[in-house]
Amino acid sequence: MTALLRAVRRQRGLTLESLAEQTGLTKSYLSKIERRQSTPSIAVALKVARALDVDVAQLFSDETGDEKIAIDRAGDRRKVTAERYVALAPAVLGKSMSPFVVRPAGVAVDEPRPVHAGQEFVFVHAGTVELDYGDHTIRLGPGDSAYFDASVSHRFRSIGKAAAEVVVVADSDPNGYRR
Repeated sequence: MTALLRAVRRQRGLTLESLAEQTGLTKSYLSKIERRQSTPSIAVALKVARALDVDVAQLFSDETGDEKIAIDRAGDRRKVTAERYVALAPAVLGKSMSPFVVRPAGVAVDEPRPVHAGQEFVFVHAGTVELDYGDHTIRLGPGDSAYFDASVSHRFRSIGKAAAEVVVVADSDPNGYRR
């Protein structure tokens, strides 16, 4: 994410300070992201992408393009297993959904609990996670899913011995959750 974030920020003529003002994030946190000292949550990436006017998946990928269909092979994703977030379909621009494979940390990361407009869907593919949603903590195992209003603070972490892998689909609709 760092190379593209810095390049797009500079292309837009933005300083870290001005990007921080637009996103509500701190200048030091954005700098850590650019220097690969911190991996942003999807909610943070959505804020940055909105401020930079780019597709959020582009921030997590080196691929660019305007494809009508994207095929993501599992074998190709395994090459980046050290990454916490792997964007799916990054070459498709203008998506109404932003899909990711997330490998959550075992402890809560040092960042604010994410909040963003729209909705989010999570599906636990492997392992077990705890989803902190508002004032609730919900345990989800393989095959479990949750669909929720993303404007409520949320984050999840891996629990148990097996590494967790979660499919997350974020909808950044500024109109928010529709019931």
